[in-house]
Amino acid sequence: MLAAQEPLVRWDWLGSHLDLLGERAVEHLGLTVVSFVLGTLIAAVLTSVIRRWRWTTGPITTLTTVLYTIPSVALFAALIPVFGVGTTVPVIALTTYSLVVLTPFLVSAFDQIDPPVLDAADAMGMTRGQRLRSVELPVALPSVIAGLRVTAVTIIGLVTVGGLFGLGGFGDFIDEGLTRDFPTLIVVGVIGSVLLALAADATLVAIGHLASPWRRPRGSSLDAAEAAT
Repeated sequence: MLAAQEPLVRWDWLGSHLDLLGERAVEHLGLTVVSFVLGTLIAAVLTSVIRRWRWTTGPITTLTTVLYTIPSVALFAALIPVFGVGTTVPVIALTTYSLVVLTPFLVSAFDQIDPPVLDAADAMGMTRGQRLRSVELPVALPSVIAGLRVTAVTIIGLVTVGGLFGLGGFGDFIDEGLTRDFPTLIVVGVIGSVLLALAADATLVAIGHLASPWRRPRGSSLDAAEAAT
């Protein structure tokens, strides 16, 4: 007789392992947030360097391009023998990929600002910091948010890849499901990663709308909420 086929989702398993689901979700989110913040800070520094010293554009662009060509699986595999299995490996790898993805977005966002706008700010006597806060950031914000969205979703996907090496997150479910031929774990790992990516993207979109009220259409729900308060 043929063995009974394993169902795609074992609901009884899900109900009895909610604590494990929460643990993996926290691991995935934690690795994402730490790597996202570190990558954003480093990308901001690199962007500032490029804007201040234009001759650094070539070397920095070349470096980020070379790093981007390294397959994620190869990078994880190369770092594990050096740092062992733990949070150090995914944080290094994910931070590297995040700054590689985000830096070109930031450079392009600020390069697209019309020079007359900057000249007008200088003519008003603004300092470099005032010009950045009051003129450059508001103009560049949509492109910056777009870069942050791509970066966040990329990191969440790569955390899943890291799970195949036992580095935590929803990828652990996928790895274990493939090893045990247990489809439920694979489905949970995939759906968990997708939902986390959608939530991160929606959060950044909302932040972008809140941070740029002048770009919202009149009569929007956000405007109504602000008026009510």
